[in-house]
Amino acid sequence: MAADDSTTGRSTTRDDAGGPLPPADFSMLVTMFATQALVAMGLIPNPATGKGEPHLELARHFIDLLGVVDEKARGNLNADEAKLIETSLHDLRMAFVEVSKRNTASESGDFGEGEPGPSGDSSDT
Repeated sequence: MAADDSTTGRSTTRDDAGGPLPPADFSMLVTMFATQALVAMGLIPNPATGKGEPHLELARHFIDLLGVVDEKARGNLNADEAKLIETSLHDLRMAFVEVSKRNTASESGDFGEGEPGPSGDSSDT
């Protein structure tokens, strides 16, 4: 069901449960890609399992897609939109590096000096 929103000129939509869906705008697009990347990094639990499940190639794909949006939209964004996508990409890329390091360390068993391993034991003892 769609209704016209006289303040934005856009139609508003309701989901199957009858609740309003968020507006279809640039910030929602950025948020959607960012959230999917965070889920794919395992930083937000998978809604189906309730567990953080890293899928780093998928996370990289969502971050890259957001980068494409940034490139294609450059010069057409207001200051708030430009700041949102810039900050989101920076934060996602930094999180990706950290998750990748953690994932690599846990696969190799190298947790660094004094860092706890998967069992919580310190590797320098």
